[in-house]
Amino acid sequence: MKFRQAILIVDGKRHQLQPNRSNTFDNIYADFQQSEEAAGQGTRYSVFLHPKQDVKVQGLEIQFELPLPSDAAFFANGYQSWSESRILKVSEGIPRLRSIARRYMGLYGDEHIKGIPRGRGKLHSWTYTHLTTGSSTAMRQSTIFLGSLNERTGFTLFLYDQSKGVLTVRKDLDALALSHSFPALDFWVGEGEQSKLFDTYFRLAEIAPPTAPAAIGWTSWYNHFTNISESVLLKNLESFSGSMDFSPSGPAPFTAQIARGVNAHYPDGLKSVLPYFQIDDGWQTAVGDWLQVKPAFPKGMRHIALKIKEKGLQPGLWLAPFVASAKSELKRSHPDWLLKDAKGRPIKVGWNPMWGGWYYALDFYNDGVREYLSGVFHTVLDKWGFDLLKLDFLFAVALAPPPGKTRGGVMWEAMEFLRRLVGTRRMLACGVPLGSCFGLADYCRIGGDVHTAWRHPLLSFFRHRERVDTLASLHSTLGRWQLNGRAFHNDPDVFILRNENQKLNPAQQQTLLTINVLLGNLLFTSDDVGGYSEEQKAEFEEAVSLQGSRVSGVLALENDVWKIDFMQDNSKWLALCNLTKSVKNVPLANGTWATLRPYETFVLKS
Repeated sequence: MKFRQAILIVDGKRHQLQPNRSNTFDNIYADFQQSEEAAGQGTRYSVFLHPKQDVKVQGLEIQFELPLPSDAAFFANGYQSWSESRILKVSEGIPRLRSIARRYMGLYGDEHIKGIPRGRGKLHSWTYTHLTTGSSTAMRQSTIFLGSLNERTGFTLFLYDQSKGVLTVRKDLDALALSHSFPALDFWVGEGEQSKLFDTYFRLAEIAPPTAPAAIGWTSWYNHFTNISESVLLKNLESFSGSMDFSPSGPAPFTAQIARGVNAHYPDGLKSVLPYFQIDDGWQTAVGDWLQVKPAFPKGMRHIALKIKEKGLQPGLWLAPFVASAKSELKRSHPDWLLKDAKGRPIKVGWNPMWGGWYYALDFYNDGVREYLSGVFHTVLDKWGFDLLKLDFLFAVALAPPPGKTRGGVMWEAMEFLRRLVGTRRMLACGVPLGSCFGLADYCRIGGDVHTAWRHPLLSFFRHRERVDTLASLHSTLGRWQLNGRAFHNDPDVFILRNENQKLNPAQQQTLLTINVLLGNLLFTSDDVGGYSEEQKAEFEEAVSLQGSRVSGVLALENDVWKIDFMQDNSKWLALCNLTKSVKNVPLANGTWATLRPYETFVLKS
């Protein structure tokens, strides 16, 4: 990879930057440094901007010459948690949301962000990426890794143009008004074995691994959705806690198996697994009205939190702090709290039939909004007694950054604000750009919502990258596995083993469960675990015994056929996962073959 050029655009004028030289212009000075890391651990590039007067920065990017064959691989990290993130051939493209859906879903990802090249042979990735060439059957392919070391001041975008053989690293600025010194681009480039590259990256970024324990639990969403009540929750609490036996007197076999695996994987301090019972969307009268509880909860939320604790579980609660539905009292009473676009119109984030239609973003920099949220978090955490908050739809806060700030800068400040409010309790971030959560969230969703079927045909037709879709969710889990235990604990979303109220077949269920257990540290379900058959219980116990295994590599053998290498009890294992509807024959190291039926996963000693 060879340096090609660096471009800075200020007040409409285009400037060329040279590394390790003086870059002085009429209205700005750019300190552009290129330095080799110690012990040959790659190269660091940084650009610090020092304006001499008030300026507007329209662009900042560094380009590299990197010609690659059409079958080389590029990891496209999506804009936020739900954005489908997967390894693509550099000759492929990222599908665009169909125009018919843009009004309703166009703000969820990066569809609305200008200046991103689209089409075949044009790929992009947020915060970090990696590229590989060579044999697809070699687990330890040489990887070129690029990762941002500074997402505090703005998102970093990595773009590859296969026809030109050019890799571009760009700061997402959106005509930033700048009046002070600004640490802009700062990223690292390394080459070698993938796991070691991620270790080095997070060390250089000074992101400490999560200190929270791994977690297992029940959540209301994927079975009951918004149709929840006190009676529904207490019935499920009785079933889940009775089946799992999380009482303080001693762990049940399930818990013991998880703890054993996690202790082996995290010998330096994670000595337990937290059991959670998390109440999802549907308890509040309207999204945004977080202190108003539905009549279906006659004894209030504190009563349920106490009942959860009596069963030996940690109570969790869902909130979407930066959005409000059109029918909310918050929107009616405080229209000045809504985030506005450049024309002064409230921003409609999207349309959700479960919320009664449109919902809006809140202005994080409005003092009233922050005071309100501070009061909400105090009530939920200190008065009601919840220990885990699932904070959702967080991307909405950064849709219209004020002058002098970038989308990424707003998102980082909002995450720091939430971290302060949550304090020593646990945070599960969802619907959020991942780089803004590094080192701040305890747990973070790394894919879109799992569906009660394998695919969602309508949302797939719309080419919606943030869609509810089991296969798309698994693509992101398999693509973002390296973040687990480094940036936060990965939440790959729920597994589903039940028979009722879902359309996954047994092979699909087993594959979803196995991948989620191996590549995440948050294992949730919405099933009535007490209703499991003996076969379902055995399948669950077998999968849970894999929790905490040390994953050494994840490799696509062919399209939607995967190999996961991992260590458990000092032995090498592998999982072969077929995500397709076809029979697949997979070669093994000893010269034999494994035949995988449609959607089937095998776990073998290697």
